[in-house]
Amino acid sequence: MLVVTAGLLSGCADDPGEPGDAVEANATVSRIVDGDTIVVRVDGTEERVRLIGIDTPESVDPRRPVMCFGKEAGAHIESLIPPGTPVRLERDVEARDRYDRLLAYVVRASDGVFVNLAMVADGYADQYTFPPNVAHTDAFRDAVAEARTEGRGLWSACEHPFEE
Repeated sequence: MLVVTAGLLSGCADDPGEPGDAVEANATVSRIVDGDTIVVRVDGTEERVRLIGIDTPESVDPRRPVMCFGKEAGAHIESLIPPGTPVRLERDVEARDRYDRLLAYVVRASDGVFVNLAMVADGYADQYTFPPNVAHTDAFRDAVAEARTEGRGLWSACEHPFEE
């Protein structure tokens, strides 16, 4: 599991926990940016966090139109972790992306819900593998396949998800 040192996450995510099991929080949600990006407070500092392993339709990029199910994805993640929610951030190999966002798996502290996986399983996100951050690739792939088969979320609402 992760260790929080001087406000920065270190270590690698092995198991984000089982739903139903509370986990120790190391951050608090400040706001939701969109379906795959949030802002959290870690040791008094605000950090923009990109959820690892998932991609949601664009909804806030001023250079692009809102994509099908983009607003719904943002609303869904906010229903899972509204502002003020204690969360545990766990990282994979890389700490930050090229936009200086913290890369993390997000686990709701109160009950161990793995938010990245919930977004995919509920049909609000697609799998987005970006090596070397691949700790949960198989789980995301399986959840996407099931969500597509079941027609959950964007898989039934959008004719061509992720196309503008």
